[in-house]
Amino acid sequence: MARNVESAGRYDVVIVGGGAAGLSAALMLGRARRSVLVVDSGEPRNAPAAHMHGFLSRDGQPPGELLAMGRKEIAAYDGEVLAGRVRTVVQEERDFTVELEEGRTARARRLLVTTGITDELPDIPGLAARWGRDVVHCPYCDGWEVRDEPIGVLATGPLSVHQALLFRQWTDRLTFLRHTGPQPADDEFVQLAARGIAVVEGKVTELEVVDDRLAGVRLDSGDLIPLRALAIAPRAVPRAALLAGLGLEPSPHPGGAFIAADATGLTVVPGVWVAGNVSDPSANVLLSAASGAKAAGAINADLIAEETREAVHGF
Repeated sequence: MARNVESAGRYDVVIVGGGAAGLSAALMLGRARRSVLVVDSGEPRNAPAAHMHGFLSRDGQPPGELLAMGRKEIAAYDGEVLAGRVRTVVQEERDFTVELEEGRTARARRLLVTTGITDELPDIPGLAARWGRDVVHCPYCDGWEVRDEPIGVLATGPLSVHQALLFRQWTDRLTFLRHTGPQPADDEFVQLAARGIAVVEGKVTELEVVDDRLAGVRLDSGDLIPLRALAIAPRAVPRAALLAGLGLEPSPHPGGAFIAADATGLTVVPGVWVAGNVSDPSANVLLSAASGAKAAGAINADLIAEETREAVHGF
C-alpha cells in the first residue's frame, strides 16, 4: 500500500520524472529492494507522437502504453508513482527534501532527475500543430514512415547540413531549405550537390496543409515548395529549474542545453544523478531507458558503499 507522501519517511531514492528513464531506474531500484518514489508531471516529451520506433520488441507501440506498462511493473516491486510537479529540492545534511507544488514533501537519500527536455520549435505559423506528425526531427525515429517522400530540411543551426545528409538515406527527394540557418561552407555545398539535395534560398513563412496532410511550405517570396514531411532541429531546453537550487545549471549544447554528468549520470553534486534527455538531448526512448537503468545501478552501488561504511564503523 502506498504511503501518504505528506507524512512519508525517508525514501532511498526519489525520482523526478516518470518517462522511460525514470521508470526504468525505478524498476531496477525496486528489484534491488530499494524504497523508491517517482514524481511525474505527466508531460512526456514524445506525447505528440502516435508511435515510437527503434525500441526492440516495442517498435510501433504508442508511447503511453510503454509508460503504463512500466508503472505496473514497478508497482510489483513496491515502487510508488505520484502525479505531481516538483517545486524545489533542498539538500539538508545527508538527505534531500523534495517539495511538490501542492505543498507535499518527501525525503530522499539520493535524487535522480529524469525530467527530460522541452522542444523549442521554430516560430513558423502552422508548424507546432504538425509536430510529431509530418514535422519531424529524427530520421531513425520517423524516417521509415516518410521514406521516398519529398522531404524538406529546415536549416536553423550549424548541424542542419548534417541533418540533411542523414535524411538523404531515406529519400532521394530532399530539399535543403536555407531559412535562417548559417550559410553552408563550400565543402558542404559540394556534399549537398553530390547527394542530389536541392538547396532553396528564402525564409519559410508558413506551412501549407491540405486534408490534414502537409502539402508544402510557403517562402517569403510567395513560392510554394511541395513537401510531405518537414525535418526540423528543435532547440533542447532542459526541464531542470528544480536543480538550480542545488547549484546545477544547464551547459550549452549545439542543439540547446543539457545537464552535465559522468557516464553513470552522476552530477557534480554528490547524491544527485540525471538520466534521459535532460542529460542527453539526442537519446531516443530506448537509450533513455538504458541511461535510467545505468544510473539506478550506480545509485544502488553508492548506497551499498555508504551502508557498508556505516556497518564497519559500528562493528
